[in-house]
Amino acid sequence: MFFIQGNSDITDPHINLALEEYCLRHLDMGHPYLLFYINAPSVIIGRNQNTVEEINADYVREKGIRVVRRVSGGGAVYHDSGNLNFSFITRYDRHHLNNFKKFTSPVIRALNRMGVPAALNGRNDIVVSGRKISGNAQYSNGKSMLSHGTLLLDSDLDTVVRALNVSADKIESKGLKSVRSRVANISEFLEKPMSMDAFRGCLLEAVFSPGNGLREYRLTDADWEGVHSLAQEKYRSWDWNYGRSPRFNIRRVRRFEMGQIDARIEVEGGEIRQIRIYGDFLGHGNVADLETRLTGIRYRSDAVRQALEGADLNRYFGKMAPDTFAEFLVAA
Repeated sequence: MFFIQGNSDITDPHINLALEEYCLRHLDMGHPYLLFYINAPSVIIGRNQNTVEEINADYVREKGIRVVRRVSGGGAVYHDSGNLNFSFITRYDRHHLNNFKKFTSPVIRALNRMGVPAALNGRNDIVVSGRKISGNAQYSNGKSMLSHGTLLLDSDLDTVVRALNVSADKIESKGLKSVRSRVANISEFLEKPMSMDAFRGCLLEAVFSPGNGLREYRLTDADWEGVHSLAQEKYRSWDWNYGRSPRFNIRRVRRFEMGQIDARIEVEGGEIRQIRIYGDFLGHGNVADLETRLTGIRYRSDAVRQALEGADLNRYFGKMAPDTFAEFLVAA
């Protein structure tokens, strides 16, 4: 097994997820690989999920938390500097698909050596005393596969809850919803504090045990160009992170100075397919004009603002700025 080096100072989730996929696609799978990465505050969405449904959009926007979709399935997770991500990248083997025990065993062994009574619970979670410290997922392209997971060493659990806290009664979706579990930091179960570097070192010792010495692999400059290109074209794109969300209906309700607005929006393929606006506002314009303007545009604030150019919102609602209305309609 090779340990992939060269990304220890990279905390951009767009690049780290692109690195993971690039390695899956391009490395020689005659050998298995291990990759570690740490992301700046971010919510990582499962491949089949509705992004808007999984995040607390107002909180995420306020805190500058990045939202990125990954290639593997499963639920949404929160990453920050207190969370270490690991990824085993190997040749495809149907016997290893959904075999989370195989890939989590060295991690659990390392945790046990640290005095943390961790165990695999159910299909893909590592838990301690019934509390989740690691979530895992897999992806395969038929030639190669990756099995990756989180390790909450000392993450901000308050932010975990806030960033992923969405009002379930406001959105109806055909996407795969996350199942929220009680989470804990590994640090709670350690006898004494441990730095992230020391923690990572213990994991490496467990994976690369005697007789299976640590071997390093470094990407070439051309490889890194490919990683950054993939990050730019895919992982930074709205189409990948939001537009791939399955069809969903969202309700946005807010009371403004001139009255309450209740918007019911149907989104498919990242575009507004239908919108209906209700409320007790006292404008005299026909809101059907606005509904027509907004139908068929991307469900993102800049597209809404552009569609509203030239529209006199005061005529429909009373005092209302286009930016305020766009921010109200778009949840993310």
